[in-house]
Formats: sequence, structure tokens, C-alpha cells
Amino acid sequence: MVEVMSRSKGQNRRGMLNDVTVMVLTFNEAPNIERTLEKLSWAKEILVVDSFSTDETLAIAKRHSQARVIQRQFDSFAAQCNFGLQQIKTEWVLSLDADYVLSDQLKRELEQLSPPDDVAGYSARFIYCIRGRPLRASLYPPRTVLYRKNRARYQDEGHGHRVQIEGKVLPLRAVILHDDRKSLERWFSEQLKYAAREAEHLLQTPVGHLNWPDRLRRKIIFAPGLVLLFTLLGRGLLLDGLPGWFYVFQRTIAELILSLKLIERMLKGQR
Repeated sequence: MVEVMSRSKGQNRRGMLNDVTVMVLTFNEAPNIERTLEKLSWAKEILVVDSFSTDETLAIAKRHSQARVIQRQFDSFAAQCNFGLQQIKTEWVLSLDADYVLSDQLKRELEQLSPPDDVAGYSARFIYCIRGRPLRASLYPPRTVLYRKNRARYQDEGHGHRVQIEGKVLPLRAVILHDDRKSLERWFSEQLKYAAREAEHLLQTPVGHLNWPDRLRRKIIFAPGLVLLFTLLGRGLLLDGLPGWFYVFQRTIAELILSLKLIERMLKGQR
């Protein structure tokens, strides 16, 4: 573990903002991290858990006085998040990806929150953006992003991770913008790794324990076509022009890569 910087700025905040630490995981997020941090000027401390980035990520983070950067070699998303939780001293954590941009409405909602004791967390909805242009809809699900640190624990699930909360989780009214501007080449590279983990998860998990989208994915032939039709027509992304088509093609290709990985693993198993 290497601690790169430790600075915080104490200011009076309204509502519960004074008792929230923001946690952001990074690895070569220079195309995204500045827009994320710009919207966190209210935060008393921002904990950046970095996986030894080789681009400008750390230089950008150091320009923000509340940022405290700790580096840890990446092994899994859940392990990285649980490590981050151990470094936080406030009661509440706002956990963000490096391509999440808080809306002004969500910041105002946080200022006004006064959580009762039985509420352990809050989930948020997302508006998906392509190069800064918001889509009318997406397949990106709501996520629990704000929670009491002592009631939270992360676990890996397929290619991603999920936070387990002990207690009631309520929805926030305001949204977060998801706006990943890394290159398409980087996206393809990541999808190959994600698909390998997701294929292992789907094949090792009993069918009865899978949700219905994952059951469709496990059947291999249905998911890519259904995603294409559902995003383009069911979600109306046909009306969003080039950003809509970009998202539709991305999601369809991601499902095709997963299907190929599933077939590959099945063929290896037969051999």
C-alpha cells in the first residue's frame, strides 16, 4: 500500500454532507476523473483508491485539496472497495465510479437528507451519456451509492461487484450522470476481461439462482438479438441519433462477446 497524498479541508456543510466521505476507484481514468471531482467540491474528504494508474489520473486528483489518494494493487472490485471502507472514518460513504457525475439536484438532496436510524443506505438512478449527450434510456440499473459504512460489505458478482447493506435502502429522487469517455479500444479490451469473468459466473451458478436476464444470457443465442431490439425499439434509442446507435451497438457487441466466451468455455469443457 502506498499513500500518495493526505490532505483534507474542513468546512461547515449543510445537512449530512459533513458526515460523508466520497470513495472513488480509479485505474487510468484521466478521460473521466476531472468531471467527477469537479462536482464534489462540497466533500470534506474524497478517498481515491487507485490501482497504480500510469496516465494523468493521480496528477488530476492532486489538484483537488480534499482528495486523499491511496494505491493498492487490484485483485477484485469487491476487495478494492472493502479496502477503501477500512480507510474511512465518517459514518456515511458515497461510493462513485470514476465516470459518475453528480447532478446539482442530487447534491441539494443530500444537503436535506436526515436519515432515520433504520435506514442504512440510498440507491440512485442514472442517466447514461455518450460523450456528454444524455440518452433517453439505457440498461444501466439503479445502484446503492450512499450507505452507512458499518452496515456495508462488498462482494464480487460476475465481472462486477455489489454492496450488501444491512438495513433498509431507500431510493433517492435525483439522478447521477454516467459519462464514460475512455477510448473505444479501451472498452473492447475491458469487455473481453469482463466477459470471461461473467461467463464463469453464469456457468458456475445454478440456474435457479440466476435472475431472468442472466438465464437468457446462459442460453447464448437469445440475449444479443433481444438487447438489440429492446434498446433500439423498446427503449426508443432509435430516436437519439448517433449517440443512441452507439450505445445500442455497444450493448449488443458486449452480449455477443459474452456469448462467444460461453461457447468457448463449453467447447473446452466437452474436449
